[in-house]
This record gives sequence, C-alpha cells and structure tokens, in this order.
Amino acid sequence: MQTHTLALPDVDLAYDVRGPLPTADGRPPLLMIGQPMDAAGFRALAERFTDRTVVTYDPRGLGRSVRRDGRVDQTPEVQAGDVHALIEALGAGPVDLFASSGGAVTALALVAAHPGDVVTLVAHEPPIFSVLPDADAARRGHARTREVYQAKGAGAGMAAFMAYSGWQGEFTEEYLAQPAPDPAAFGLPTEDDGSRDDPLLSDRALAIVEYRPDVAALAAAPTRVVIAVGEETGDTFTARTAIGTAALLGQEATVFPSHHGGFLDGEYGWPGKPDEFARTLREVLDAPQG
Repeated sequence: MQTHTLALPDVDLAYDVRGPLPTADGRPPLLMIGQPMDAAGFRALAERFTDRTVVTYDPRGLGRSVRRDGRVDQTPEVQAGDVHALIEALGAGPVDLFASSGGAVTALALVAAHPGDVVTLVAHEPPIFSVLPDADAARRGHARTREVYQAKGAGAGMAAFMAYSGWQGEFTEEYLAQPAPDPAAFGLPTEDDGSRDDPLLSDRALAIVEYRPDVAALAAAPTRVVIAVGEETGDTFTARTAIGTAALLGQEATVFPSHHGGFLDGEYGWPGKPDEFARTLREVLDAPQG
C-alpha cells in the first residue's frame, strides 16, 4: 500500500493505493469511500480484493485529510468535488465505486455532477431523510440525538444515536416521547469530556442526511447505480432509506450480507461478515452491464 496526499486549494486529501496504476488487468480501480468513516474502516474489505487495485481516502477534515477552508461542515457536493479531483489525480479513467453510509450520499452527488467518473456505483445504505414517508419524524428524532449530545456529551449522544439508528419501522410519537437512553446501558461512558465536535453526533454532517438525489441526472448518467441494503439491517433507518432511494431510482435494493457495517471485521467491536460481503460485492461489480 502506498499513501499519497492530493493538495487541493482548501484541503490536503490523504489517500491510499493498493496495487498498480494504471491497473494491471485493465479493470477500473476500485475506490471505497465512507462518511464519517475514513480509509481505515475499509481495511478488511480492501484485503479481500487483492486481485484489484483498491483506493481509499480520508474525507476532508477527517483522519489524515487536513482542510484549510476554515469550515467544519460536511456537504455531499463539496465531498463529491474532492472525490472527482481524486479520480482525476489517479489518471486511470473512471472507477468502480463502493460507498458506505454518508459516503454513499457523496457518491450519488458525484455521479450526478460528474457522470463520467464512475462505471459502477454500489451505494450501501445511504442515509437520506427525503426518501422516507416519515421524513419529518425522522428529522425530529435525528435532531433529538444532536440535542442530547449537545446537552450531555459523547456517551449520551451516542446512546441516543444507537437508539435512533436501531429503531425498527417508522418513527412514531411513541419513539419521540421516549426519554433519552442511559449510555451505561450501551456500555458507553456516562461522563462528559466537554467535546462537541463529533462528526457523527454534531450538526456538522446534517447536509448529508438532508441531501436530495438528482434523479434526472442519475438516470442520464452512464453509471450503473446499485443501491445496497444489509440483510440484517431489518426495518431500521438506513435499511428504509436504502429501499426508499432504490425506489426513487426505479429499482429494488440489492441485498448484501450482514448489517450497516457488514464489511467490517472485529476490530471496531461490531463485526460483520467481510468474506461474504466481499463475495457479493464482487458479484455485483462483475455482473454484465445492461
């Protein structure tokens, strides 16, 4: 693996390349992106694609990528511009793209703005309010997690987020009326360290979940777009947003093994099924176009 830095006017993007460029077999590089997860989260999945050139990167302001624009917010359009610049810097033509969570939202913005950048996009569980029938209630529940975080800190905020992301079905008044959960019940710290800059729990990435896909641009793009959902994600927020996004694009979500982090191994305490996940991703990427 070789690590590089792409110096853009307002950010230095750190990225890693596993394998040769141009690729040895003529296939597109396989780019993997997330949000707020950085390149480190794709280690297990990348290691299962040793026959392909794999590229991972840290989004601006996360991990090793240092921004110089004086901002802390994350928006799909800006991140899409970063990924476009990275693809151009690779100099290997359009890429195959696996995108997870908020990275999947960035990927949809990328394909809409730069349709020649991506051959096949696999967008795994993009969290987007607007595709839900209960979008307003979902926004209220999401806002409550941020309020808990601002009032009580990271442990309480993460507990509220876990309760939110684990809720099955539409968000109801019953859910919204529940008291904030006890972080100790989730094995999380109860003390407040005073920080309020978490990229997941703060409002820094609010534009990600508020993004509205450009359906016309996505339909006009030459990119094959596949929306993916985990078989174990149930009827939770990201499962429902994946299914809703797929329906918006006139397709059914493609089922992948495991859960929202199904490509992870055990290093983050939430192991998925990386072997099975990689096999399914390979099958989807290698499927005939058309």
